[in-house]
Amino acid sequence: MRIPILESDKLLLLETAYDDLDTVLSIENSGDAKKFVYAWPKDRHLMAIKNPDEAHLLIQEKSTGETIGYALLSGLTNEDQSIEFRRITLYKRGLGYGQEALELIQKLCFDQYNCHRLWLDVFEDNQRALHLYRKMGFIQEGVLRECKKSDFGYRSMIIMSMLAQEYDKVKFNLK
Repeated sequence: MRIPILESDKLLLLETAYDDLDTVLSIENSGDAKKFVYAWPKDRHLMAIKNPDEAHLLIQEKSTGETIGYALLSGLTNEDQSIEFRRITLYKRGLGYGQEALELIQKLCFDQYNCHRLWLDVFEDNQRALHLYRKMGFIQEGVLRECKKSDFGYRSMIIMSMLAQEYDKVKFNLK
């Protein structure tokens, strides 16, 4: 059994291994994920696992050990201490796992990686994610208008971020 990087009441956060990639690809290509996440080929996921500037993380249910999602971070070696929260994809919804996983990711980035700024982009029509990010203290910085071409047409992305001093204030409210 692998040792988790972090854990909460319900979830474990683990480094993704090569053997996990078929599960990751399955999650990435399921349900709503196709609408909100650009699928990567297996080789690109493998590159992220091997790259010291990226973190490829599995999200597992603590009680069952079942992989329920994954997350990607980039910019771990950025000299400005600015980490991109590139992606989170969960296939089990409505159980509070999104918020709990995001709490673990924030803790990892600010407390372990000592980042100054954690940022993300999210499709403007992903209301569930936008609600969660705002609830967790992320601030909207701007909109990249019609910057992504997809099967659904041109889509806009909202840029959001959180600074270390903002995390220090909200993390006490999350306990």
